[in-house]
Amino acid sequence: MMKETLIGVCAILLGTFSVQCGPQYTSQLIEPLNDRHNHGSSVVELSNGDVLVSWYKGSGERTADDVRIVGARLRQGEETFSEVFEMADTLGFPDCNSTMTLDAEGKLWLFWPLIVANRWETAILMSRYSTRYLDSGPPIWDWQSPILLKPGDRFEEKTVAAIEEMEKTFPEPLLERYGEALKKLKGDAADKYSRRMGWMPRASPTLLPSGRLLLPLYSDGFSFSLVAYTDDNGDSWTASEPILSVGGVQPSIVWKRDGTLVAFMRDNGPPPKRIIVSESKDDGDTWTPGTDSELLDSGAGVEALRLANGNWVVLHNDVEDGRHSLAAHLSDDDGQSWKWVRHLELEEEEKGSFGYPSMHPGADGEIHATYTYKKEAEGPGGTIKYAAFDEEWIREGDPEK
Repeated sequence: MMKETLIGVCAILLGTFSVQCGPQYTSQLIEPLNDRHNHGSSVVELSNGDVLVSWYKGSGERTADDVRIVGARLRQGEETFSEVFEMADTLGFPDCNSTMTLDAEGKLWLFWPLIVANRWETAILMSRYSTRYLDSGPPIWDWQSPILLKPGDRFEEKTVAAIEEMEKTFPEPLLERYGEALKKLKGDAADKYSRRMGWMPRASPTLLPSGRLLLPLYSDGFSFSLVAYTDDNGDSWTASEPILSVGGVQPSIVWKRDGTLVAFMRDNGPPPKRIIVSESKDDGDTWTPGTDSELLDSGAGVEALRLANGNWVVLHNDVEDGRHSLAAHLSDDDGQSWKWVRHLELEEEEKGSFGYPSMHPGADGEIHATYTYKKEAEGPGGTIKYAAFDEEWIREGDPEK
């Protein structure tokens, strides 16, 4: 198992109680590069200091029926992750993008889409939770159930109105190209089955100070997003209004100092390729239309994290094409500006692929991150990489070459 400390030293001065700490960064591959498809990771720090990571692994994605959710654990005080263990497996069906969180009661939740007919739009949103997850090895699951959402009439009304507005503004060539697809979207929005199926997680859930848990979701069929939320720690779930945009998917949610929520989304739409953002002023029930931010995006996963001091970190591919560059942006003013940036990975195009990041705050100010990792110079295949760093490390910026 590879582990490297690229920068950051704590110098303990012998004979005194003084500890001088500089920027902190460590990383390791959770398992060696291999020929399996390793993707869609999620990371959490547990109450005992353990770090738990999940991802999906198999011979492909939605079309590969051997895909399952696996995990590994970094025990507090240890330097390398455990052997990989199973987290969820629906035999004969693909289990894909996993995400984890702890709710207000301390239950550990795992969410993922079960793909019924090898197409993303046939996904059923699955969930399970554990109260026995602090021992070595995988969590012991207490309960499992699908989450069945009922996006209702307001979903249809908002979606149809947005599409009709687009049709008014689209130039004739675009209408000729996308007219039938837009017509189908309006029909799907009106159809109960179509709008209830295919909602999938990717980015980490967000636990609000009120105790409300937000589970960001997206649909490849609609190519936009919504949020499932619970105020009773998962006993029941409500679907928000849609987060409408042209290709804004896989939202990751943080909140401003005034309580406004901001969703950062992957851009699956046309150029210019930017992270798409939307806001909610009612704890995630209704959302503004998605608009382009200043942050570049190649149509890959985005993760946003609110730190304990209120600052934000966004981890994403900061290029318009490819996944060879993975950067952490830091804001101290609720996303109005991004004064600091540092790359976790930066390679020439086609020399590496690093994407679908996940982040979780550590109790001591450390930021835990995981992401899909492939690097040509290190051999064929891929794996999941883990990195731990702090805010000071981002502020220091990229080292000069």
